[in-house]
Amino acid sequence: MTIFDAFRYDGKRALVVGAASGMGAAVAQLALDAGAEVVAMDIAECPLAGAKDIRVNLAEEASIDAAVDACGGPVHALFLCAGVADGTPGIEKINFIGHRHVIKRMLDSDSLPRGSAIGFISSAAGLGWEANLDLLKEYLDTPDFEGAARWIEEHGKADYMWSKQAICAYVARQAFPLLKRGIRINAICPGPTDTPLARANQETWLGFGSDYRADAGVEASTPLEQAYPLVFLCSDAASALSGETLISDVGYISSGITDSYPSAALAAKFLTGRIQ
Repeated sequence: MTIFDAFRYDGKRALVVGAASGMGAAVAQLALDAGAEVVAMDIAECPLAGAKDIRVNLAEEASIDAAVDACGGPVHALFLCAGVADGTPGIEKINFIGHRHVIKRMLDSDSLPRGSAIGFISSAAGLGWEANLDLLKEYLDTPDFEGAARWIEEHGKADYMWSKQAICAYVARQAFPLLKRGIRINAICPGPTDTPLARANQETWLGFGSDYRADAGVEASTPLEQAYPLVFLCSDAASALSGETLISDVGYISSGITDSYPSAALAAKFLTGRIQ
């Protein structure tokens, strides 16, 4: 045994939801390279050699139920990486409600043993959730998949930012009840990352903060660069971390909040709820 063993996944089983492309694909590959047995779930085929491939449509409760049954247990690391952009039908289900249902089904079947961990991909767009906490708690109190979908329809919240704020609030709120079961939960909040989703609307997704990155001499993050912190958060090396939303944006938000990069100030303070 060495100090580095805590970062590895030998003898562990990892389920990656949204594993077909982008950050999810990078997470699946990294977990496999770290020694995990990997189960890959996505609506599309997952090309990762050595991983069990299960199809799932996160917008359909029955599809999720069937996929979780096909996966079985135990699952020591559950990575929830699927996501779509505004304009996609069912965005509220794909980005959050479906993921929450995966967790519920796995908890109900005791597929997540003590010592396991859950890792979400949120977004810098999910920051500032604290300013909306009362309404988010009302949403999170919905008891099931269909109840959450009805709430979204009634409140007109089928959008990207709300779905990512819901992830951040859910992670924070579930830290204690999950820890009582020996399970940790965390999320990363990436800044612009060069994924197929981002390239589909490059001006918006990769243009954000481009001046900051140019002046700092860095590029938009790669999927692997975002996979590293997420896989870390679900490893034994992060055993003291739960309920955290780690901002993985190479310092853009922090630089804006502190005015060390003044042109980022307005966007950073808006995203973090410091201005409405």
